[in-house]
Order: sequence, then structure tokens, then C-alpha cells
Amino acid sequence: MFQEFKLNKQLIKAIDKLGFKEPTPVQQQAIPEVQEGRDIMVCAETGSGKSAAFLLPILERMLSVKAPNSGTRALVLVPTRELARQLAKQCEKLAQFTKVESGLITGGAEFKYQTAIFRKNPEIIIATPGRLVDHLGKQKNLMEDIEVLVLDEADRMLDMGFEEDVLKIAEACGERQTLLFSATMNQKGIRHMIKQVLNDPIDIVVDSFRGAHSTIQQQRILADDDKHKERLLTWLLSNEEYRQAIVFVNTKAKSETLYHYLEYHNVNSGVLHGDMTQDERNHIMQRMRQGQITVLVATDVAARGLDVQEIDLVINVDMPRSGDDYVHRIGRTGRAGNTGLAISLVDNTEWNLKAAIERYLQIEMESRTIGSLKAKYKGPKKVKSNGKAAGSKKKKDDKKKPLNKKAKEKLAKKKEEEKSKRSNKKYSTESVDGEPSEKEKSRHRFKKNIGKRRKSKSDTDDKGFYGDGSAPFKLRKNSNLQESDDDE
Repeated sequence: MFQEFKLNKQLIKAIDKLGFKEPTPVQQQAIPEVQEGRDIMVCAETGSGKSAAFLLPILERMLSVKAPNSGTRALVLVPTRELARQLAKQCEKLAQFTKVESGLITGGAEFKYQTAIFRKNPEIIIATPGRLVDHLGKQKNLMEDIEVLVLDEADRMLDMGFEEDVLKIAEACGERQTLLFSATMNQKGIRHMIKQVLNDPIDIVVDSFRGAHSTIQQQRILADDDKHKERLLTWLLSNEEYRQAIVFVNTKAKSETLYHYLEYHNVNSGVLHGDMTQDERNHIMQRMRQGQITVLVATDVAARGLDVQEIDLVINVDMPRSGDDYVHRIGRTGRAGNTGLAISLVDNTEWNLKAAIERYLQIEMESRTIGSLKAKYKGPKKVKSNGKAAGSKKKKDDKKKPLNKKAKEKLAKKKEEEKSKRSNKKYSTESVDGEPSEKEKSRHRFKKNIGKRRKSKSDTDDKGFYGDGSAPFKLRKNSNLQESDDDE
């Protein structure tokens, strides 16, 4: 029960209204450490309740420790606008019976409007790194009263190139408690960030991202090409039982193409990618949460932070580029104890990528076929120990194989023909293979030089070269043409 954390009565009231009965494992371990004021770094799978694990102790601190003359006291940094909006809504729900206020600072909104938010001094700011750095460039003391800094999805921020911005923001915050939460902890550079930002942190690992998800069934279906994938997708959306589904692709252009394909086949769908304006993205997500969209076609921009409880089917039309991206894609389903299904469509160009993801996450996707749409591609003929396709190239032998009698005779005959051909070409007056003979070439050169004379020594320039750039011919030793000392 949440009462064991000795939270404020107003927070317990909000928790009861939201229907939270028992704290999740990550909340059970993280909340007491945060209440003690320690720095922590938490690795837990998506949908495990990480957000409430830091929002509840922060709200408790805002209520129990008064600071009427201070500015913003808690800052939560997230990589994407969607995750920021989701956290802001969850924070509002948990604080609905309190007077604690929060503000949202992300790209896509008017700068002047966000400046007005800072002037109101909300206790909690939820922001993306890029836009917050822009505000710090205008007003450096915005974060000087920060008591708690939260880095949510820190590995994704590194992946998106926000490391420098995060370090700059952390420096502007001064002395504070720092909490780092993520579904993965294997991102390059994350250990360096931990050393720079956290002070002697407590390491909490709950439901490591490696290994099978207990609430998510993972399958793979072989496909021949993109057209075959489209037919498989329409079959799955027509025959699988689900409330809402997300279809992931790797590019913005492909997301638009697939969205129109589904609309043509009367599938109630929407599309979400990075080229859309903030208003368009908000409108799509609002329709998704209201149940007006059944299938959402998205790029990885939606893989982090998208929390819609009705999603119980995820389809990877394109295999994700890394194991971490795969974790966050399938993590859109099977959240908060619900079950879900994740299906990956794999063609011959993606087999090795699938194998690498399986090895990285220490899982094995369940093989599945659809009888009426069975692929011609059956997988690689030979597989290496790591699961990847074995190469078909034969190794070259260090020593050449000895020739048999027939091969030796054939080689000798070929050499004799080439020798005879060269001899005929040298002495014949007729062309061989369409090329002029040596005699014809010599005759041509002789005719070309008729009427021309060589220039004398006096015609050359000071450096011993002719004015037209030609070098003089060399005089033989003891030649009659050689100049004597008396001529000088």
C-alpha cells in the first residue's frame, strides 16, 4: 500500500482516485531512497511506473518543505515533447488536490508564452533540453533554486545529441538531488554523464530490459518485400484481436505512404512523425486517447513517452535499428500489468538485424507464419553461432590445385594460339583483329614526319629547350655535329 511511504493525505486521495492499489517494484525501491534525499539511477522496463516513482516523492517534498520566496524547485528533463506532455498530465493528476503547480517547456510553443510561465514560479518544470537551454541563454538564474533534478529517459537524450545541453542545465542548477531513470543503461556515454551529474548514486535495477517481457508476447513473421509486408499488415489488423495498435516504420516518408495505404483499405488510422507541427501531433494524440483512432502509424518519435492504456498490439513493419529502440517500441503495449502482442515483419535484408537484437536482449522471438500469405523467403540456409546469416563466399585456397592432363593440353594449346597470333601481327602487312600491323604503323609514322626537319641548337631557349616546349635531341659523343671549344 502507498500509505507505507507516509505520503501527504492529498496525494493518497489522488492515488486512490486514479485507481493505484499497490506500488510497482520500481516504486517500492525508488520512493524511499528519494525521500532520504539520495541520488539514484534506476533501470526498469517501460510501463513499470517510473514516472510516479519520482513524481510522488517530489510532490511530497513540495508539500512538506515550504519555500515561499523561491523560484522553481524541481526540474524534470525528458527527450521528447510527447513524453513531456504525458508527464505534465500525470503530474497534474497526482497534484489535483494540492496547490502545487507545474509548467511545460518544450519546442513548438511560443517563446513569450513560456517566459510568462517562468514568471509565475511553478514549483515543478517539465522540459526538453533544447528549449530550456534557449531560455537559460536569455536568463541565466532561472534554475538557481532547483532542489531536485530528474533525467528521464537519459539514454534517449544522449542518443538525440543532448549530452552537452543536459550538462549545461545541470551546471545551472547548482547543488541539488539528482534522479536518473531509464529503461536501458547501455547507451554509449551514459556512464560519463552519471559521473558528471550524480553524486554517489544508489543503483536500482528492476526488471532489466534484457530477457523476455512477462506481459508481452514477441513474434516474428518472415516477408519477401515491402508489398508483401503491406498484405501481411492488413491481414493482421483484420484478424488480430486488439483495441488499439501502433505500426512502426523507420522513415517519415514511409509512415505517410503506409498511412494512406491503410486509409485506402478503410482502416481507421492516423500518422505521427517528426515533420508534423506541435499542434498536429497534439491533435493526433488527443484523438488516439479518445479512441477516435484505432491504428497509429509512427516513427520512433512515438516510441518513447507514448502512454495509451488501450494499446495492446505493436507491429514493426521495419525492424528497429537497435535493441534499445526495439525495447521502447514494444514497451508501448503490456503496460501497468496489462498483456500485449508485438509482431516484427522480417525480410531477407533484416535477418541479421533481428538476430543482433535477439542476442543483445537475450530473447528469441516466436516464429509465426500466415498460411495464405506464406513468404517465399525461408530464412538463411546457414546460420552462425550468433544467429546471423552465414556468408556464401568460398574461401580461396592458398595453393592452386594441380591441373589434370586434359586441362594442361588445353592450356598449352591456348598459349600456342596466342603466340602464333602475336607473330602474325608483327610481320603481316594486313590488319589483325581490326588493328593495323606493325609495318602499317611504321609507314604511317614515316609519312607523318616527311617535310619536317629537326631544329638546331641555336633554336633552343636558354635552358636547352625549344620554345614550343620540346626537348632537344641528344648529340652522340665524338659526333661531327658536336661543337668544339674554338666555336665558343
